[in-house]
Amino acid sequence: MTRLIFLGPPGAGKGTQAQNLAYECNIPHISTGDILRQAMKEQTLLGIKAQNYVDSGELVPDQLVEELVQERLNQPDTKSGWILDGFPRKVTQAVFLQELLQKMHVPNGEKVVNLDVPDDVVVARLLERGRKDDTEEVIRRRLDVYRNETAPLIDYYGAKQQLVIVNGNQSQEEVTNELKKVIAF
Repeated sequence: MTRLIFLGPPGAGKGTQAQNLAYECNIPHISTGDILRQAMKEQTLLGIKAQNYVDSGELVPDQLVEELVQERLNQPDTKSGWILDGFPRKVTQAVFLQELLQKMHVPNGEKVVNLDVPDDVVVARLLERGRKDDTEEVIRRRLDVYRNETAPLIDYYGAKQQLVIVNGNQSQEEVTNELKKVIAF
């Protein structure tokens, strides 16, 4: 059973790599951003709640994101494994996830992959995407927020011997090959 949690700064390639591996392993790629957008589009109860926060320009609260993740992990296609992308973002969410998996009687053993990419490379990649909200200043601010929120998470999973660091500053194919080694594909 393959269960992976992807960490890494914006622009590290988490989504691309998660999609590729999920396809090859025949398991779902669970992106919290995608779950959120889908729930809002389908106007589910949680989606309507989330929409209210999004419409007012606020972050969706942790509890709501946790409920969405719990709902998604309880779907039948997750029985043979999954790749989580964008969750957890903080230690409190990691603890929630651990407790949730215990309640679901899922054995310990998920690996946490940190795609490590230098800030300058991330900035260059995100500027290349050409999104109008991606200015260098905004990108560097997002990186600061990411580092502040996620650094404790890296320590948390490192202490639990679950963390694997993968160099994300190489070609897409090289990163994919390194990830396959990590999960003993």
